[in-house]
Amino acid sequence: MPAATEAPNPVPAADREAATQAVGAGLRFFPHRVALKLAGAAFVMSAIPAAFVGMRHGFDLLLVLIPIVDFAGVYAATMWIVGRRIDLARTVLRQIRKHRFENLEAAHLPRGDELNDLVWQVYRTGQVLEAEMRDLRQVESYRKEFLGNVSHELKTPIFAIRGFTETLLGGAIDDPQVNRAFLDKILRNADRLSNLAKDLGEISRIETGELKMEMVPFRLAELVHEILESLDPIASAKGIRLGSSGIDGVPEVVGDVERLRQVLTNLVDNAVKYNNTDGTVEVVARLLPDGSVKISVVDNGIGIPQEHLPRITERFYRVDRSRSRSQGGTGLGLAIVKHILAAHGTALKVESRPGSGSTFGFTLPSAERNGPGRRR
Repeated sequence: MPAATEAPNPVPAADREAATQAVGAGLRFFPHRVALKLAGAAFVMSAIPAAFVGMRHGFDLLLVLIPIVDFAGVYAATMWIVGRRIDLARTVLRQIRKHRFENLEAAHLPRGDELNDLVWQVYRTGQVLEAEMRDLRQVESYRKEFLGNVSHELKTPIFAIRGFTETLLGGAIDDPQVNRAFLDKILRNADRLSNLAKDLGEISRIETGELKMEMVPFRLAELVHEILESLDPIASAKGIRLGSSGIDGVPEVVGDVERLRQVLTNLVDNAVKYNNTDGTVEVVARLLPDGSVKISVVDNGIGIPQEHLPRITERFYRVDRSRSRSQGGTGLGLAIVKHILAAHGTALKVESRPGSGSTFGFTLPSAERNGPGRRR
């Protein structure tokens, strides 16, 4: 989680001056009007008493020079102390307005008087806007990638259905050796489209809050045993052993049972798909010191390279596209898992090394910590 940010150390004066010159190139450097107003006020305040003294005792050169010297002194002081920093703030703000942040460090002044604080706020505003612009560009990049992925995921089964249908209409429908196989492939691709639409709709409902979570206490062991029993035929066909550890020794947990069934089914199913023959998949649970329960799905399969870990819960992201499609699925499973866990106030944690397997884990509050409630 982001922590409070301390004021950074000031930039060396020479670097700051160079950056200031770069920022101010081609722009008026001093705000003359502010300096003239202050100097004019100082001139009037000096000239009035000097005039009274002159009328009483006679005018001399000193009385005439005093207002002029005050005017020049205040003007110079304003230009030196105030003007440069005001102009720096104005210039940097102009560049921020144009979404240009390359010279933002020019406004990185040490915290000092009110003007330095003002320039510092300009600097911090620029930093925030720069981060937001970077995030917006990243979101736009993800949006384009998402649209491209959706288009690809839709086109593949649509082209397959069209191709097999045209082949059947071209005469293959009368060939008993291929017509049934082609119809099976059309049905399989239609199911893929149906699953894709269902998964996309489910993510949308979770994100918009339309899909409500029913949080109740339930026994984790019962849920895990049901999931492992349902997936055992698939695992046995690949020679993979399913098991559990610690699930009977933890207290009841709180969550939406059916949604968590979906989460654990997806994680165990993935662990089976991306495992080796004679591999193992184990669901592990343990009670943490804060009273929550850590649930992990551990396998000794092919593992995931480190560079892919930050993105594996993105929609349609696949570590190995060819292998993922051959295993079936829509590429949305882990994205759904992420959103369901987020609705439970928790997050998916992944540890993995190629060739050593993976661990997908998350925490749930225990019923003991949350107090009594309706039981499943």
